[in-house]
Amino acid sequence: MNDGLDRFRAHLFHDERLGVWLDTSRVRWTADFLDGLEPRLQAAYEAMAALERGAIANADEGRMVGHYWLRAPELAPDPAIRDAITTTLGRVLTFAEDVHAARIRPERASRFRDVLLIGIGGSALGPQLVSAALTSPADRMSVWFFDNTDPDGFDRTLDAIGDALPGTLAVVISKSGGTKETRNGMLEAEAAYARLGLDFAKHAVVVTGEGSELDKHAVARGFLDRFPMWDWVGGRTSELSAVGLLPAALQGLDVEDMLRGARAMDEVTRSRVTKRNPAAQLAAAWLSATGGAGKKDMVLLPYKDRLELFSRYAQQLVMESLGKRLDRQGREVWQGISVYGNKGSTDQHAYVQQLRDGVDNFFVTFLEVLLDRAPQRGDLSVEPGVTSGDYLSGFLQGTRRALDERGRASITITLEALDATSLGALIALYERAVGIYAELVDINAYHQPGVEAGKKAAQAVIDLEQRVLAGLRAKAGTALSLAEVAAAAGSDDPETVFWILRHLSANPRRGVLRVRGQGAEAEVGSPLDWSWMIAAAP
Repeated sequence: MNDGLDRFRAHLFHDERLGVWLDTSRVRWTADFLDGLEPRLQAAYEAMAALERGAIANADEGRMVGHYWLRAPELAPDPAIRDAITTTLGRVLTFAEDVHAARIRPERASRFRDVLLIGIGGSALGPQLVSAALTSPADRMSVWFFDNTDPDGFDRTLDAIGDALPGTLAVVISKSGGTKETRNGMLEAEAAYARLGLDFAKHAVVVTGEGSELDKHAVARGFLDRFPMWDWVGGRTSELSAVGLLPAALQGLDVEDMLRGARAMDEVTRSRVTKRNPAAQLAAAWLSATGGAGKKDMVLLPYKDRLELFSRYAQQLVMESLGKRLDRQGREVWQGISVYGNKGSTDQHAYVQQLRDGVDNFFVTFLEVLLDRAPQRGDLSVEPGVTSGDYLSGFLQGTRRALDERGRASITITLEALDATSLGALIALYERAVGIYAELVDINAYHQPGVEAGKKAAQAVIDLEQRVLAGLRAKAGTALSLAEVAAAAGSDDPETVFWILRHLSANPRRGVLRVRGQGAEAEVGSPLDWSWMIAAAP
């Protein structure tokens, strides 16, 4: 008897229709672990079913969580929701067709050939993943991204777009309509179009909540179109809403196949028989590997260049959903799973050394795609009877075996091929696994109080910056110490004032000058002893 093969057989899931495999045999759980977990899993299945029936899952926001309805509108509890989903999908497809046929045209160019997506977090990570994973020479449009509020990042992207900007369609995405990073990106893009004498509104659409600040702005300016984001779809689970479907359709990808793949995975992961439910098995493996308390990190290693961005997408999905201080009973639990990743076989030249021989504070998830390349491209033998793809598979298997020899846990997810259907299935698998895991550890996976706290703190810094500038302008031409600047700004937080002054003074157009001591004093003095000023007007 081969104990290893028996364990592999016992923990190998395969769905031929989906073309998906899941191997959890290298997770170090005991034979009775799943049996002991079964009552909690059954409770999780019921909670997920209630979610799909329209239960208020996000109690502190009083809203339903319905991303599963996006690929199965008939499950939505309200006919109005069902109609909104199907109508929006139809509008997305029609809009993309009209753009491709040049029935919707830019102000000056003959047609739109590029897309500039402006968004952040869930409004960018999913679209970036899908765009990179499914791109091909058949793409109808090239897709670019503003996904931060980095001025140099804006410039680099605009430089890359170059002379194609007049034929670029901007897709501005913000659920709340008030996301500052997205607002800033939109203003930067608007300025770039204006420098060419173009009206940004004639080159822009929005995806946002009805009645949001962004929605009102689009109406007032006469944007080309507006598509909805609903309060029952969270940003990190919005890829299969207009957020992800619109840019994908514009790129020329088969969004209906992506929806079909997600729908098929949902059907499988609704099973209450754990051995037939890959999302439940995945969540159980996470629970075993982390002790249900985030004791180990999740390392995602896709052995496929097209899936390189999956670790960034999953990072938000997992960490924003599971990283919670309180459970649903209000107890302090400090939950979460840290996620990071590279790609194979690059990983073997980066950090597999530590994974095998260093601190054992992780579990690995390998992602592989069996189809090496499009069949019409043929194969090249790099050695007699051996292809580059054989090496890629060999490196994955070798790394998996090397980790197992050290007792390091790993999971392997295998796709027969990577296409719109299988990518939709992969997204749905992780969405459901996160939901089940959250039920197992009794946390709310659908809110993000820590994110909101960070946004409020950032706004407080911006408000303080304005008071710092006002204080310096009031005494223009006079060098002020850090303490004097803080006092002028009405702040008892000189450290934050220093950060603000340091940043402002590094950007010449802001007009803030650093005034240092002279001679030996300047050599040994602390930067906290510098003075700061705005030059007096000539």
